[in-house]
Amino acid sequence: MSGEAEQSSRVEMGVFVNEYIHNMDAKKRLTIPSEWRELIGAQGRIFIMRSVTDSCLMAFRATEASRRLQESIMKLSITDRRSRQVARKIGAESDMLPWDSQGRIRIKDSLLEFAELGSEVMLVGTLDGFELWNPEKYKQVSEDPEGPSLGDAAEYVGF
Repeated sequence: MSGEAEQSSRVEMGVFVNEYIHNMDAKKRLTIPSEWRELIGAQGRIFIMRSVTDSCLMAFRATEASRRLQESIMKLSITDRRSRQVARKIGAESDMLPWDSQGRIRIKDSLLEFAELGSEVMLVGTLDGFELWNPEKYKQVSEDPEGPSLGDAAEYVGF
């Protein structure tokens, strides 16, 4: 399969795959891979939040984040104190980012600090979105002997 046909096939599937190491520029802007920008589409907005399980950031299409939130938080009453606390927590620890004409985003400093992101950032596809990692932290997590094998992962999702 040619490179162009392979890229087209991944876009049609709609899943984020692969790993990339990109450098943040002096203005702390990070370029999103072009094939992932194609997956996100013309809207060109990414929802980024702190991971709830790891020291990284999670990124989703704005439409996917909106769908997930509308299925949960948006259905709750504004008079429900717990739902307001939950909405506030997620809202404060996330960001909705457009990219510029060169495919770069500028993540707010508090999120960069949480994930300890510096000049190099590892971008890892997670099928429904992608994660942003400090390369050293990602190496530790990906080489964890307690982590699942590819076979375990495929079985877990019923692949």
